[in-house]
Amino acid sequence: MWWNRRKQAEVEPPEPAAPDAPPADTTPVSAHRTAFIMLGLAGAVVVSFGIAAIAEIFIWSFFALVLTICVYPLRSWLERHGIKRGVATVAVILAVVLLLGAFAFAFFFSFAQFLALLPQYTDELQSWASNVGTWLSSLGLGQQQIDEITTWFDPGKILDVIGSVVGSAAGFVTAAVILLTMLMLMAMDSSPVRTLVRELYPRRPLLATAAFAYTIGVRRYMVVTTFLGIAQGVINWIALVLLGVPGAALWGVLAFLCSFIPNVGYFIAIIPPIVFGALVGGWPLVLAVIVVYGIINAVVQSLVQPRVVGNAVALSQSITFFSVLFWAVVLGPMGAILAIPLTLLVRMLLVDSNPNMTWTRAALGDFDEAKKVMEAEDAAAKAERKLRRHPAASGGSAAADPGAAAAATDAAPS
Repeated sequence: MWWNRRKQAEVEPPEPAAPDAPPADTTPVSAHRTAFIMLGLAGAVVVSFGIAAIAEIFIWSFFALVLTICVYPLRSWLERHGIKRGVATVAVILAVVLLLGAFAFAFFFSFAQFLALLPQYTDELQSWASNVGTWLSSLGLGQQQIDEITTWFDPGKILDVIGSVVGSAAGFVTAAVILLTMLMLMAMDSSPVRTLVRELYPRRPLLATAAFAYTIGVRRYMVVTTFLGIAQGVINWIALVLLGVPGAALWGVLAFLCSFIPNVGYFIAIIPPIVFGALVGGWPLVLAVIVVYGIINAVVQSLVQPRVVGNAVALSQSITFFSVLFWAVVLGPMGAILAIPLTLLVRMLLVDSNPNMTWTRAALGDFDEAKKVMEAEDAAAKAERKLRRHPAASGGSAAADPGAAAAATDAAPS
């Protein structure tokens, strides 16, 4: 009867209130949202094809911008110590030219060494290609596929590929003229940059902050990657000399270059030492090269670099890998080397400087807040498991309070 139901309601304790849920996003969704997404994708495609069409101009101009950002602290240091701006500009240009000169010398020296090394192993390469063809045939591959694979062990084919890469990486004179001219002009134009950003901040604070953060992130990434790449190249060179792999200095320079290509560079750098190690030492030397390269790569790129670079990049591994592939397709080999600065530039223009898009940073790889929440959840789960295993040690408080884990999560820093 109704009086019994009323009595039960008075006796039974009320159910605990559900925890407060985060406020729902009540922003109205545009009726043309799908059309806007399609227009954005179409615009991205048009821009990509446009950049690819002017790749020879764009890539060297952007490379000059990255170098100018990297050496800008030298200008600031000179001006703080009373050096005139014109002298500081000349010092910045000379510093960049010296760096590029050292790099060009190492590159051409290594290339000349490779041209001298390759003919010495022509017979071994052809014999190895024959053995690989026999092995592939035993696996059931057709002769046409086998010929396409073994052709890559032909020294003439290798030289043709390298020649095409060097030729496409520059009409060298054209690339050098564009790069050096842009370096001089950007070095001169960088003098009032600090004042311009300071004037921009009151009117566009988010844009000024995003641009400043971009320069810091690019500088930290490029400088740290350069020094770690040099260390990685030198260590690889010494290790390959000790192992007796031919062309060790060349493969050290290759390891340095490939250190700028995240995720993919390691696999590019290890292929030539494996091939030449197999020619002179067989499978034991191949395994030794793989182990040495794996240890060096794990220490430098997986342990040291993330700790030094920190949150300057804040890109997820999947987006980093995709950016390398994307910019390599659009701009060629230099696009793969500059993939991270290019992707950070796109993020700065579309996300960091747009107050309506900052929420996407977490999806792009800025996991700081997510990591704090995950650490709190892991700590709460660990405490709950410990209390379940040893309920007597807690005086039964865990059993009496099933919401302890949730309280621990709420108490953890967000």
